[in-house]
Amino acid sequence: ADCRYTCHQECRSLIQLDCRRAGPWQSQLSPESTLLPPCSQNVTQTVEEEKPEPPTVQEIKQKIERYNAKVTNCLLMKLNDDGTYTGFIKVHLKLRRPVTVPAGIRPQSIYDALKEVNLAEMTDKRTSFYLPLDAIKQLHISSTTTVSEVIQGLLKKFMVVDNPQKFALFKEMRKDGQVLLQKLPLTEYPLYLRLLAGPDTDVLSFVLKENETGEVEWDAFSIPELQNFLMILDKEEKDKIQQVHRKYERFKQRLQQTLKEARGKPG
Repeated sequence: ADCRYTCHQECRSLIQLDCRRAGPWQSQLSPESTLLPPCSQNVTQTVEEEKPEPPTVQEIKQKIERYNAKVTNCLLMKLNDDGTYTGFIKVHLKLRRPVTVPAGIRPQSIYDALKEVNLAEMTDKRTSFYLPLDAIKQLHISSTTTVSEVIQGLLKKFMVVDNPQKFALFKEMRKDGQVLLQKLPLTEYPLYLRLLAGPDTDVLSFVLKENETGEVEWDAFSIPELQNFLMILDKEEKDKIQQVHRKYERFKQRLQQTLKEARGKPG
């Protein structure tokens, strides 16, 4: 009534005005008379993002033909009669922590792979070791293979018995001289991403790393693993303390040398 502010009726509870002081513009209108009737439609309603339509079999066929035309080795993609397709992806293993494997187990043979023998189930003994940094594993997968299945397949090939939730698959892209890493959801299809990017691994590559979610799922680790983490953290802490001591010891020596030289100069 005082400032003749107008708002929608459904917005009234959100408005906070200090109109207790009357002015020359004061009118005799009641507050209710300044309210507009409810809108017939909400102009600020959220529009759902339209999901892209899945590609047709013909579009997939064309993409596979363009992909295979760029392949410089024999790792081609193949279209199946049911519209699915198969191909190869390479995964870089960049793991900083040790993994848990069965102790005293011989390497997996071709016979074991064909018969799908799980050597990890043949013993309860476990040991930990570091996988070679930036090791590369090639996988033959289908267009229906998810990220979750790729992670489980990699762990099985290396006979790693750790919980798959400890690991995550990333796609690595290079743009403008920078390397960009993006964590892939477990339901994503890596072979489709490979198809879209082409066979050049400089454009797109896959990386297996620890699952850095910010919230560590400690239940997924065994007691020996947790004890190893404490030992590693203790060692890193001691190394950091020594680095700081050496750094300031050098500063101290330089300062003492500078003072010594300054005392020998006149003035």
